[in-house]
Amino acid sequence: MRFYRGIVAAAVICLAVLCAAQNYHVTEHWKVGGQGGWDYLLSDDAAHRLYITHNSRVEVVDTTTGKPLGAITGLKSTHGVALNTDGKTGYISDGAGNAIVVFNRADFSVLATVPAGTNPDGITFEPATKTVWAFNGRSSNISVLDSASNTVVATVPLPGKPEFPQADGQGSVFANIEDKNEIVKIDAANRKLVATWPLPGCESPSGMSIDRHKHRLFSVCDGGKMVVVDYDSGKVLGLAAIGDGPDAAGFDPKHGLAFSSNGGDGTLTVVDSGKPSFPALQNVKTEKGARTMAFDASTGRVYLVAAQFGPPPTPTEAMPHPRRTVVPDSFEIIVVEP
Repeated sequence: MRFYRGIVAAAVICLAVLCAAQNYHVTEHWKVGGQGGWDYLLSDDAAHRLYITHNSRVEVVDTTTGKPLGAITGLKSTHGVALNTDGKTGYISDGAGNAIVVFNRADFSVLATVPAGTNPDGITFEPATKTVWAFNGRSSNISVLDSASNTVVATVPLPGKPEFPQADGQGSVFANIEDKNEIVKIDAANRKLVATWPLPGCESPSGMSIDRHKHRLFSVCDGGKMVVVDYDSGKVLGLAAIGDGPDAAGFDPKHGLAFSSNGGDGTLTVVDSGKPSFPALQNVKTEKGARTMAFDASTGRVYLVAAQFGPPPTPTEAMPHPRRTVVPDSFEIIVVEP
């Protein structure tokens, strides 16, 4: 009898994970408005806040109500947000400003603007050393900021153009190198590159999420692939099929699900990381252009952002492939949940 109870219990657990994955759907659209494009977003699960980089500002939204709380303003072109574990301070990569902007999470005031490398993009807080790591897309290096003094204490060279980073919480920082199809591992205490791992089957890795329990990284790539890497050995564990045009990833540690936000075809792919083949369980229809996302572990929600676009501008010799402009006040948050 004990044997059969064990089988039934295992089946219930498997079905729970499967059902959670296969029932993801869009539940709400929260209007943000404003003008211009956007990049990464970050969920502060404990505070029930969502930070969204939006043109020259960072929007802050209450995730219990969907209402705006305020914004960090006066920047040039925002890309990413990182949060100090002190619960008080946050950091923004201001790409066009070539700076790390330090802000107060209580009132959204700017505390400091610190010069960084050229076009800081991805950014993360490393808790073991209490440092902030801004990955500079055009100068192919990292500006390391000491959070106690708000000064850049090191510049770490990289082998190519960095995209999104992740910290394991134990003193290591990882980042995708987009133009080399690689992941780099950095020792935060010594501020030096300690490993470079190739990503076969992955073209132009961009977004990255992390499973700190199983020591895995999930990098989303062009060509509809997510590559899964063991971050102790650098071994590629497998490739998952995802949608087109991804730029961000997420991970749900409770259910072992990895997510890819795909702006090219307007989908959110849900991947089962518990199976060796890493099957895609669902492709949730979102909106075209919804290429970045944030996962909220406190609710199980996924947040994406999108907007409407105007007609393509006329190509010119100087700009043969002009970008479509965002329709003013059409910017919104898409809420996806099981």
